[in-house]
Amino acid sequence: MDTMIETLARELSLRPSQVQAATELLDAGNTIPFIARYRKEATGSLNDQQLRDLSEHLERLRSLQKRRDEITKALTEQGVLSETLRKKIADAATLSELEDLYRPFRPKRRTRASVAKERGLMPLATWLIRQNAGDPEAQARAYVDPEKEIPDAQTALAGARDIIAEAISDEASLRKTLRAILMREGVVKTEAAKDEDSVYSNYYAFREPVQTIAAHRVLAINRGEREAFLKVSVEAPEERCMRTVRNMFVNGTTPASEQVAAACDDAWSRLLFPSLEREVRSLLTDRANESAIKVFSENLHQLLMQPPIRGKVTLGVDPGFRTGCKLAVVDENGKVLDTGVGFFTLPGSEAGKAAAAKLIKRFVSQYGVSAIAIGNGTASRESEQFIVDLLPELPGVAYMIVSEAGASVYSASKLAAEEFPDFDVTQRSAVSIARRMQDPLAELVKIEPKAIGVGQYQHDLKQNELTAALDGVVEQCVNLVGVEVSTASAALLSHVAGIGPTLAKSIVAFREENGIPSRAALKKVPKLGPKAFEQCAGFLRVRDSKNPLDATAVHPESYEAAKTVLSALGYTGGDVKGGIRDVGERAKAYGLETLAEKAGIGIPTLRDILSELQKPGRDPRDDLPKPVLRTDVLDIKDLKPGMELSGTVRNVIDFGAFVDIGVHQDGLVHISRMSERFIRHPSEAVKVGDVVKVWVVDVDEKKKRIALTMVKDRR
Repeated sequence: MDTMIETLARELSLRPSQVQAATELLDAGNTIPFIARYRKEATGSLNDQQLRDLSEHLERLRSLQKRRDEITKALTEQGVLSETLRKKIADAATLSELEDLYRPFRPKRRTRASVAKERGLMPLATWLIRQNAGDPEAQARAYVDPEKEIPDAQTALAGARDIIAEAISDEASLRKTLRAILMREGVVKTEAAKDEDSVYSNYYAFREPVQTIAAHRVLAINRGEREAFLKVSVEAPEERCMRTVRNMFVNGTTPASEQVAAACDDAWSRLLFPSLEREVRSLLTDRANESAIKVFSENLHQLLMQPPIRGKVTLGVDPGFRTGCKLAVVDENGKVLDTGVGFFTLPGSEAGKAAAAKLIKRFVSQYGVSAIAIGNGTASRESEQFIVDLLPELPGVAYMIVSEAGASVYSASKLAAEEFPDFDVTQRSAVSIARRMQDPLAELVKIEPKAIGVGQYQHDLKQNELTAALDGVVEQCVNLVGVEVSTASAALLSHVAGIGPTLAKSIVAFREENGIPSRAALKKVPKLGPKAFEQCAGFLRVRDSKNPLDATAVHPESYEAAKTVLSALGYTGGDVKGGIRDVGERAKAYGLETLAEKAGIGIPTLRDILSELQKPGRDPRDDLPKPVLRTDVLDIKDLKPGMELSGTVRNVIDFGAFVDIGVHQDGLVHISRMSERFIRHPSEAVKVGDVVKVWVVDVDEKKKRIALTMVKDRR
């Protein structure tokens, strides 16, 4: 364990004490949000992301150790584990190195080398590899045996070379050297596999160094190959690689050396290169997978942390043509007040438009609707135009286009059926669209993260890794914001640290029957034991509790400390509810170290308590730019090069960002047009949800493509 702790500390640039404490807490069953928030003194204030990185690295090292133990056991059972080999296995830092060391001893299928060994040619191969003076052909004649299918000396020498070639291809140090050469100097090459146009036409004659090829291009190439549009290969520096192999095994100029040199060339072309080519492509895919998951995770985090639009009764519009647009009115807390259908998207349906206008006006006057959320799917542009034309008759009402990504998945889910058993799927979608404008986090947690649509090539990624990463993002966001336990859905509660789906349903059932007047009352929820309470309590808010600390992020284990702090600074519990603006100044005047010692807590926990006392239950999303509500609409035909617009970033990918500028089609800002300074990735310049100023570069109406720039003079 000590070695593993040291390795983790070195890899993650952390102190060994931090790694040791975090590892012990994780192994004890504590959740990452709980450790990050409430065990800062132990871990040296490691944040969520650092803890997730540590957890992933720890799992990788433990998997590596498990494989190391399996290989050691297998070699011991074979009786081939020397002390030298044992040390090499112990020192192997990667799975590739481990497998290279095990390769010569791994059970193999029948090969040319194994056939040659069966025919008794191993002694001849041993004689050749010594490269002493002598005539190889004369030596080989002694092995001629027609019954063993060795009719002549040349056949015997060929078999011996097969044995040598396989031994060369199994040499761990050589494989490591050649792999490094391919990663450093190899070139990915693609060409067309079909004589037809496709979305992969950019790759029909494509070359890029292995060392620099971008992750999104690797994923595109892989997909093109899978769909049989591309032929893909890795070009190696042939001469250098063959020279490297020969330099390691050829050590003379004898006729035997010539045989070994021939075996080296055969080993490279027949065994080493095909194997290493697969490995290099696998490494590229793994690297691309990791990069794409990182981008997906960052985008999802930004989307979930979009500021809620509070205090607005909202009309959700799920656009459609033939079956009409489904409408749903929800109050400020997301409760459904009314539903309906409007036929206003089909041309010539004047009667339908008039009826829809009347219905929407009634919703506005009867329920006080002040915001309209329009889904961005089919018939969205027509719906938007109708709503904009109607806005002059709806004073004080504005609208926003909302991404429908995942709404259909939610609408057809078991969860939606349980929530709205009397609604059809389109009515559920209208409700979801309205709610995701009001509070994106509370609504989007009901949808599988992969269905939210803020990544690239998501179906080509390793699904288990993608799911784990995105689930971690959802967990991080939910616990960062906190959850009001008296109103939260089971879907939202299930992402709170220590709870999960089963316990979330139990909390909702208990709440409906008994209510939850305080955090302490959670201890009465069936199946919610002491460990679960410890993990979840700090992230659950009970705003109407008699104890004002129940509405804050102060953990119940620190209530006594908080009361001590209040008393020492001259406050009472009653001062907490509205927030104590000057608590920080008084604490500094008192002395933070003195105050922390008096309360029996560390400085990090004291700072968190003071922050909560100043702004009880603060929502971190409130500090971010608010979403843009619109009162007008643009058509792609209205766009002209040079036009200045304001838009919202909808998705960030490796080569740029898509921006909603109020047209049905999002525009693309290429990475080269994002900043006056050089940036390696678009995420250095923008995040999902950012409101940015852009200028139109080019418009292709036919292909529905809009090119934008964030640098005014960069076209």
